Amino acid sequence: MESTNLSSLAGNDDKFSSLSTSAMLARGDVPDSHRRVADNYMVIKKIYGTPVVQPRINNQERALLAKYDFNPLEFSTIKQINEELSFLKRWSMSLEKNLKANADEIIQIRAKELKYLVASRYVNITSEIYSGYKALERYFEEISKY
Repeated sequence: MESTNLSSLAGNDDKFSSLSTSAMLARGDVPDSHRRVADNYMVIKKIYGTPVVQPRINNQERALLAKYDFNPLEFSTIKQINEELSFLKRWSMSLEKNLKANADEIIQIRAKELKYLVASRYVNITSEIYSGYKALERYFEEISKY
């Protein structure tokens, strides 16, 4: 019997189109703050193979995510992360300084979470439904110059 990586809740095209959305998000106007975070992530990944172990997010960072009703990365779906990336792109280009600063901080928090998940190999045991980390990593790969 053939094993599949796709959720039984999704069709074969759902996963592809969801990750394709991450790539499409990278094609529009991408804030410089997102590119810097992506470049940092990709350089570390290319040099070391996987990101060096990062500490988990702290309570202050978790509170900032909760303020905008964002789940931790390990409990986020691809669709949730794609929607979040869309918001963060708009907010990073906002004229409202507080919103812009929070958006830039959230993308850094997301990179920190991704580094932790990949370095600790937690992603190998994560539920197939909560695979938002794949969308974030795809987004970083698409916008990075490395």
